[in-house]
Amino acid sequence: MGATIGSIDIGIIIAYFFIVFLIGLWVGRKAKTGDDLFLGGRSLTWGFIGLSLFASNISSTSLIGLSGAAYSEGIVQSVYEWGSAVPFAILALIYVPLYLKSRITTIPEFLELRFDRRSRVFFSALTITASILIDTAGSLYAGALVVQIFFPSIALWQTCLVLAVVTGIYTAFGGLKAVVYTDALQAVILIVGSTALSYLMFEKLDFSWDKMVAAAPEGHFSVVRPLDDPDLPWLGLILGVPMMGFWYMATNQYITQRILGATDIKNARWGIMLAGLLKFLPLFIMVLPGAMAISIYTDIENKDMVFPTMIVQALPVGLTGLVMAGLVSAIMSSISSTLNSASTLVIVDFVKPKLPNITEKQTVLYSRLVTLFFVAFAATWAPQIEHFDGLWKYLQQMYSIFVPPIIVLFTVGIAYKRGNADGAYVTLLAGCGIGIVLFVLGLYDLWTIHFTINVGIVIALCSLIFVMVSRATPAPDFEKIKPFLYNRALINEGNEGLPWYQDYRYHIGVLMFLFVLSYVVFW
Repeated sequence: MGATIGSIDIGIIIAYFFIVFLIGLWVGRKAKTGDDLFLGGRSLTWGFIGLSLFASNISSTSLIGLSGAAYSEGIVQSVYEWGSAVPFAILALIYVPLYLKSRITTIPEFLELRFDRRSRVFFSALTITASILIDTAGSLYAGALVVQIFFPSIALWQTCLVLAVVTGIYTAFGGLKAVVYTDALQAVILIVGSTALSYLMFEKLDFSWDKMVAAAPEGHFSVVRPLDDPDLPWLGLILGVPMMGFWYMATNQYITQRILGATDIKNARWGIMLAGLLKFLPLFIMVLPGAMAISIYTDIENKDMVFPTMIVQALPVGLTGLVMAGLVSAIMSSISSTLNSASTLVIVDFVKPKLPNITEKQTVLYSRLVTLFFVAFAATWAPQIEHFDGLWKYLQQMYSIFVPPIIVLFTVGIAYKRGNADGAYVTLLAGCGIGIVLFVLGLYDLWTIHFTINVGIVIALCSLIFVMVSRATPAPDFEKIKPFLYNRALINEGNEGLPWYQDYRYHIGVLMFLFVLSYVVFW
């Protein structure tokens, strides 16, 4: 299905591209060291951190994937968004002070401090692979779908390549600070554009909630589903969704790099709270429009085309350009974030240990070359995603393969002081092996348990493996690992002397209230 786009809309999109490109080049002039490129000079404040966390996390894959999932399955997939309130709370309470006091540049670096280099290298390689094959490629594919609506004669791979090149250049030269600054702009455009689309879709249903619910299949607006539900059973809601959310928010370099670049613990926590609050918006401005579309556009066969179809059919001239700019924002935000995190991991976890005397100038050069290589690779892989059953399922199923052992190392690992390096490494190997086996068996219908439940099962197995191997091998040096273990003092770290309204724990209370309320309303 092709569609025309007016000159005004094209002008808005071009202007946006131009502004983002200028920001990247302007910031890039000041990126002289590895710390500048990877962590923005550790000078990020809470507003930029919060908006950047939101913009990077609510990527084009979310816009395309969530709308498509809501059209075919209902709003159940929205729990991945507002459900992040819980992992964000845990991140702020415990992991922010652990990470920032450790002065790490990458999350895998924390595993080396707690365990050994084997775990760091394994986790880093895993994260790099996921960043390129899942996050970057998924964002390129989602953006290409929309562009093809307006320019159907352009091949999918050509669109992926153009998007990759434009974003790759400003990320390579600007580093994390360029990513964060453009994210802040992108977050605003994303919210405004998606809100406009949501309003116009609801207008088509005469602003009637009852009419919207009546026109949809039974259970379309419920998040708690039967155990045999193919999309998200209630047991997966308990076992899988919170765990995958914890991995994504608290241990994924792609997300946590902004937190590592915070100016202090207070700003990191406030930024997380802002992002947690913003994460309640996607239900209303991304998921519900997709759920409404089932009663308005009844002939969409490919669910990944739901969001593009709404843009074409529901929006007037001008607003189409604004929402397209919002989508471009999401695409570029997600791609730039994953590219920057992946290049950071390569340089810090692999290049610097091999070349300890590398100069800052060489560090910046190598990082930029790695970024450009990764973006080319992702552009090559992205067109293959169309062979999977929907973008959202592609993302979640791929994540479920390697998430469980990582979760165990970052939860049981910081609580169980007897846990050692051998236990961590064996857990990573065994956990990923089990995940791959279950994934392959599922492809041939030989293992039919939903992947979200698989996550909970494999986490239990990995916890057992970690404890058993650790107990069967020599204990670690407690004094050496003590700074990287949980203790109650972490919760109040950096919070001394603040008035109640600046106390992040009150902010967590607000997030938990909204979390529970969302379940009550959409049960």
